[in-house]
Amino acid sequence: MDDIYIIFLGALFLLAISDLVVGVSNDAVNFLNSAIGSKVATRRTIMIIAALGITVGATFSSGMMEVARKGIFNPEMYYFSDLMTIFMAVMITDVILLDIFNTYGMPTSTTVSIVFELLGASFMVALIKIFSSGENLALITDYINYQTAMMIIGGIFLSIFFAFTIGWFVQAITRILFTFDFQKNLKRYGAIFGGISITIIVYFMLIKGAKGTSFLTADVKEWIKLNTLYLILGNLIFWTILSQVVTTFFKVNILKFIVLAGTFSLAMAFAGNDLVNFIGVPIAGLESYKYYIASGVSADELSMGFLAGKVKTDTWLLLMAGLIMVLSLWFSKKAQSVTETEVQLGRQGEGGERFKPNFLSRSVVQVGMFLGRAERLLPSSLNKEIENKFIQHDGDDKEGDMPAFDLVRAAVNLLVASVLIAFATSLKLPLSTTYVSFMVAMGTSLADRAWDRESAVYRVAGVLNVIGGWILTAIIAFSSAAIIASAIFYWNVYAVIILMFFAAFLIFKSYGFHTRRTKNKPRFLFSILARKRILSHNVLEECQSYISNTINDSVSIYSKSFDGLRDSDKKKIKSAKNEVKQLNTNLVELSKSAYHYIKRIDDENVDMANFYIKVLDHLQDFHKSTRLIVKSTGDYVENLHKPFIKEQLDELESIQTKLFFLLNTTDKAIKKLEQNNQIDVEKEANDVLHLVENSLSNQMKRIKDRETGKSNSTLFFTLILETKDLVKEIISLTQVFAKYRIKE
Repeated sequence: MDDIYIIFLGALFLLAISDLVVGVSNDAVNFLNSAIGSKVATRRTIMIIAALGITVGATFSSGMMEVARKGIFNPEMYYFSDLMTIFMAVMITDVILLDIFNTYGMPTSTTVSIVFELLGASFMVALIKIFSSGENLALITDYINYQTAMMIIGGIFLSIFFAFTIGWFVQAITRILFTFDFQKNLKRYGAIFGGISITIIVYFMLIKGAKGTSFLTADVKEWIKLNTLYLILGNLIFWTILSQVVTTFFKVNILKFIVLAGTFSLAMAFAGNDLVNFIGVPIAGLESYKYYIASGVSADELSMGFLAGKVKTDTWLLLMAGLIMVLSLWFSKKAQSVTETEVQLGRQGEGGERFKPNFLSRSVVQVGMFLGRAERLLPSSLNKEIENKFIQHDGDDKEGDMPAFDLVRAAVNLLVASVLIAFATSLKLPLSTTYVSFMVAMGTSLADRAWDRESAVYRVAGVLNVIGGWILTAIIAFSSAAIIASAIFYWNVYAVIILMFFAAFLIFKSYGFHTRRTKNKPRFLFSILARKRILSHNVLEECQSYISNTINDSVSIYSKSFDGLRDSDKKKIKSAKNEVKQLNTNLVELSKSAYHYIKRIDDENVDMANFYIKVLDHLQDFHKSTRLIVKSTGDYVENLHKPFIKEQLDELESIQTKLFFLLNTTDKAIKKLEQNNQIDVEKEANDVLHLVENSLSNQMKRIKDRETGKSNSTLFFTLILETKDLVKEIISLTQVFAKYRIKE
């Protein structure tokens, strides 16, 4: 039996490494959001500072490890074999769950996931033990540490309200103080703001956080405790004077220093608070295994009450975990996806909206608008003064380097989140860093009036989607861990092996899905918003690119659709549908970008806006025909109708061949903008239309001769007529380019 538990222990640490990787990928948003969103420094510099914060913070998490041992369940009620079952179920569930959220770029709480996984697995094992022994179900309260568990869960969910409210309040006051034109007021208040901000960060990170560190002696900790007031005053004076000096004599923007220091501190708080989520369970498993080996008692009889006491975690284990987290931070592509979600929801300027509005988001916005009328109760002069504080001026950022929000908001995001998270850490509460950092960011966004009438319903929908994901995390974590725990309890090592392979398979598949999703993700709108001015040659070149991409995609879609019809191949039809869906996404983004595009077109070339709109209109009509061809073909094949007869397939293949020649010629004509190419397009278009007319006549004859049925004829007419519409749109596109051709 010892060999089985060695396998369990090895699997736990293998899962711990995987959990560190997927966990950091999700939680990186917590400490990277503000620095990346404000573009305070290069991404490389931001990552280095965050990596240093993680490394230092990892050594501060020793005390937090108790949560995994005794925070959720009473270890004395379980045997060693029971706890290894619980720990295995928790880690397998956690790796799978977090990886799924990372794949879709949704920030979730690693704290909530681990807490509910521990709760679900320990609850299920307790139920099995109670039912197998014939005991009263009421004894479940002896197994689960309900009081502590409810306190942890309550604290986690209360943090949503407090983080949002405090973030909103602090940002509102700070914005009134500095305004959006903060450079002027920075000279007045920057030193004081910097002194207070950095003192708070130092206090909570080094003074309060020192309680949990694994390398400071008891005497040092006691000295810090006795001299806390002097340390606070000393830091306040030192940092205020230093801020004034560097601001006055070296012209340093103190906000940049605060944001970078805050990034370090929040990364440090993340490692100190959340490291338990990834390695707390495996370390508890290691301690349990050592105790089991030393005891000589059977695994099914050894009570694990010793876990209720204090057990110091080796510093080297914490540092190793920190190193893995740092490497994951540098190389994880999924971390960038999660970060992008939060940055886009909190951005100050214009942009594309990822989330669709719903009834709940509209209701929230309506309530917010109603409450906003309360400002009428204030004197009009005061209202006017406050409004002036929120006037935004056009920035002087270089083209392509516009931040999502400014340094004032970035500093407040980091400061408030660091304070809340570090305070929870000092109380040994596993408060969710994701909940806090996300809700603080959303609160500061609201205070900055980033959610206006144009974007509010979309932003609120995004926030509600993320919060809904958090609730879903709790439900899935509890139920999945319970199911997996029962499987491991009954089938032991066989269940572990199968589940490990299943987890590896899911991670492998999700990696491929994320790669495709990232590759196909539309980026056009964000590239427009990064530019202040668009010249006429930009319009022409980019329209050429849209048409070329649409033509190439349509060739592939048309070909797969025809092959799927000819071979009755559902896989090819499905592939064509996926390509149509992606093409539709790209064109929807183009449509949404029209306003921003026209807004940025150079004033001397306003007529190019008309050109852009016409090209967009023809592309959309072109896509409608392509989409209808694929949908009709897919329905026909999926409904198992009779295959097309040879004459029909031959006619469609001839049309397809001619159409592909036409598309290729059109692509060249639009790229070269030469008169000869225009003539070639019209000639080849007429060839296709001639074949279409012949096919229509032939099909009518086949209907009269009863060679084809209703469904067959309906689809054939659809394919032929939509192909005809495609050709007409091609002619129209080339005519638009001929009309707006730019002379050298």
